[in-house]
Amino acid sequence: MAEQLLGKRVAVLDKGWIELIDLMPHPASGISGDLAIINAARVSFLGESKGPQRDKRLLFYLLRNRHTSPFEMVEFKFRVRAPLVTWWQWVRHRTWNMNAQSGRYTPFQERDFYLPDFWRKQSSDNKQASEGLLAQQADADLRQKLLAHYQEGFRLYSEALAAGVSREMARLFLPGFSVYYTWVCKIDAHNLMHFLRLRMAEDAQYEIRVYAKAIYEHFFSAALPWTAQAFQEYILNAD
Repeated sequence: MAEQLLGKRVAVLDKGWIELIDLMPHPASGISGDLAIINAARVSFLGESKGPQRDKRLLFYLLRNRHTSPFEMVEFKFRVRAPLVTWWQWVRHRTWNMNAQSGRYTPFQERDFYLPDFWRKQSSDNKQASEGLLAQQADADLRQKLLAHYQEGFRLYSEALAAGVSREMARLFLPGFSVYYTWVCKIDAHNLMHFLRLRMAEDAQYEIRVYAKAIYEHFFSAALPWTAQAFQEYILNAD
């Protein structure tokens, strides 16, 4: 199963995606991620197993009792395309290793902007959250205005580039929070579970919640099925 994950790309939001570009242990090693965690806990040679039943029982014991260091022996590396409004949330998790596309080196394209499918209303009792959707007509009007804003910003950006302005300065014309960037990101399974617990929660901002759910459903659960079961039982359900 794990060998089918490398290179898999999942669409997120209107123009975003997330792709698994590397995994440790590598599928070619013949060692599953769950077994790598178990072997790390036993400090044994890679590939040594005491049978599925005992192995799975040990893994569940580890997570249930928060013996988390063995879970750091598994790592995921992703290539992610997401709008800056998502990245502002993501970079708060400093256990991720990240490297980002730079607008100083590569020019932006006309379609590199996030256009939401709907407008959420401000929550009445949570200053940092949204709740409910805007009425249909108001939603459509604001979508058109946002699109016009993007088109004008990109027109001015292109005009500045054509005039000889440097890419690092021309991008000042672009609507900042909505621009899509591509990043390479790496994290171990222990810290990924912490990220998923927080960012899959219903009170997490929608624009990062959809990425967290994509990671969990398409990559984490497939690469670490036993760990995903234990995570669901002892961490998500516990919350």
